Amino acid sequence: MTEHNPRPESVRPSGVRPATVLIGLRGSGKTTLGRLLAARRAVPFIDLDDRIVAGSGHASVSAMFRAEGEPAFRAAEARALEAVLADCPRDGAVIALGGGTPTAPGARALLDAARAGGVIRIVLLEALPEVLGARLSVAPGDRPLLMGANFTEEAALLASRRLPAYRELADATVRTDGDLADALARIEEIRSW
Repeated sequence: MTEHNPRPESVRPSGVRPATVLIGLRGSGKTTLGRLLAARRAVPFIDLDDRIVAGSGHASVSAMFRAEGEPAFRAAEARALEAVLADCPRDGAVIALGGGTPTAPGARALLDAARAGGVIRIVLLEALPEVLGARLSVAPGDRPLLMGANFTEEAALLASRRLPAYRELADATVRTDGDLADALARIEEIRSW
């Protein structure tokens, strides 16, 4: 299912295709689908976590969390988001944000301003906590658990806290509970932005 949220018309400069920004909880498919979508569209793929780590002096997101703590990581996340949006390719790039990026201080305002300027469109990738937990149990990635005893419990807790705001922020929502190829097709359906 794909849901579209009505938004006031943004001002898009002539000849500019807005970037697709993927948001969602950890394990929802932002990086996997982002890479596939960018390859299909023949546009750049930008993973915000990679940008944060590259500029941090740390080997990974987990190492940065351990060394500097979550508040410092969120501040770095907001700075990296600001830089990516300011230098956003004008050819419809695909940008995968970290699961908590929209909660970083100032991130919501940055995303709203970029959308209003016609630079981006935001797609929320959403899956059930059980699905996210199962995916993360197999491939946990580089992020530490923030709360909860396991990945499913954490996904449920984060979903209750974050998803209402993420749904408000999104221009469209795509379910990623099932086959990721189906989710990719649904994202492609909204390509005509």
